[in-house]
Amino acid sequence: MSQRQVLQVFEQYQKARTQFVQMVAELATRPQNIETLQNAGVMSLLRPLLLDVVPTIQQTAALALGRLANYNDELAEAVVKGDILPQLVYSLAEQNRFYKKAAAFVLRAVGKHSPQLAQAIVDCGALDTLVICLEDFDPGVKEAAAWALGYIARHNAELSQAVVDAGAVPLLVLCIQEPEIALKRIAASALSDISKHSPELAQTVVDAGAIAHLAQMILNPDSKLKNQVLSALSQIAKHSVDLAEMVVEAEIFPVVLTCLKDKDEYVKKNASTLIREIAKHTPELSQLIVNAGGVAAVIDCIGSCKGNIRLPGIMMLGYVAAHSENLAMAVIISKGVPQLSVCLSEEPEDHIKAAAAWALGQIGRHTPEHARAVAVTNTLPVLLSLYMSTESSEDLQVKSKKAIKNILQKCTYLPALEPFLYDAPPNILKHVVGQFSKVLPHDSKARRLFVTSGGLKKVQEIKAEPGSLLQEYINSINNCYPEEIVRYYSPGYSDTLLQRVDSYQPLTH
Repeated sequence: MSQRQVLQVFEQYQKARTQFVQMVAELATRPQNIETLQNAGVMSLLRPLLLDVVPTIQQTAALALGRLANYNDELAEAVVKGDILPQLVYSLAEQNRFYKKAAAFVLRAVGKHSPQLAQAIVDCGALDTLVICLEDFDPGVKEAAAWALGYIARHNAELSQAVVDAGAVPLLVLCIQEPEIALKRIAASALSDISKHSPELAQTVVDAGAIAHLAQMILNPDSKLKNQVLSALSQIAKHSVDLAEMVVEAEIFPVVLTCLKDKDEYVKKNASTLIREIAKHTPELSQLIVNAGGVAAVIDCIGSCKGNIRLPGIMMLGYVAAHSENLAMAVIISKGVPQLSVCLSEEPEDHIKAAAAWALGQIGRHTPEHARAVAVTNTLPVLLSLYMSTESSEDLQVKSKKAIKNILQKCTYLPALEPFLYDAPPNILKHVVGQFSKVLPHDSKARRLFVTSGGLKKVQEIKAEPGSLLQEYINSINNCYPEEIVRYYSPGYSDTLLQRVDSYQPLTH
């Protein structure tokens, strides 16, 4: 056989290997092919090709493995069991930028599925190599490495700590300063995933100087980047007062409020979440948000969107109102109550209704003035029907009941209370009657109205246990009226009168 023929054989073999990996990589992009590839034992066929002498075959084999591992945890598990990870980690340090990107993609595809699979990546020493890739001159390699590190860190605090210990955080902070938008996005996302688990991990990100650089990107025109930046700042601010104050000190107000008007729904949601995570900590932080116009901006935002996008804004209003009378009044003045009432009535999802019910309860629980502001929007009957409905989730029933009690215990606006005398179950009725017993002794106009509207008659029909709190409340109400009026409206009084008619002997002349 001539030398030319020998070379032809090698060329054919190389061509066949190239075609094979390209075909597998292509087939792996379509879900309907995955099972067939898996059954054909494609993993064990790809593994030796990671060591191929031809760089493009190595890269395409890694790409195919990544696509397969990305599809489900069973295939990711096969990568781990097939002893492929050590080979990838070794090549990650040695090979060219194309291979590095493909290898980092495989690590990310394996690590995303579960903490156990992410731990397998840590155990084979991948973190140190991925961190070295964050310093690569090629932005695509940095991006692939940051992505893999973020996917490992997102599972739990231990894995996140391992990423921190490998020295990733300062380099990720450098990555968010790079000009490439895609790299900025992924690095911000990774910092968010590291920060979310604990105050200590968030503090590590803060200590690396992340907040200032993240805050500068709040107004970046790229929506995906804005989402990641707002998410990262939220994950830092949520843990403690100190961390929230550090985020505020980066002068995110009032610029972050412009994100509440963004055309991208998720930018709105993440901006509301960030404001909520700051507001929840202290009255002072909530006041700062009020002063910046944040409450009015969040209320407008809730009005401009639907569903889960509304949820963080609804909760933010509840947190602000919970802190103090004045802050709750700020929510009322900014027209927050009608907006929350709309959410309570309109939203189909129980968990959003429950959040709105909770927020309305936080607003109405402070003083009679606060309670009236909620009551006049006709919210109480809606809360009552949600509490009584068998179709409501348990959480919605609990939150509605609590909100009703919070509002009723302060409410002195009797027109809103009166329907409850007819519709409320005994455990709510007690609070309603209690409010009447507080107001009627001091308001003659209300006493008259209570008789003409049928309220006094209704109270006489309530069956209370002798000596109970409810009976005491009824006695207090009855003591506001002459005895014969109370008797007149008591059940059976007309029968008594008729008996007197029957037994009455007319005077004869």
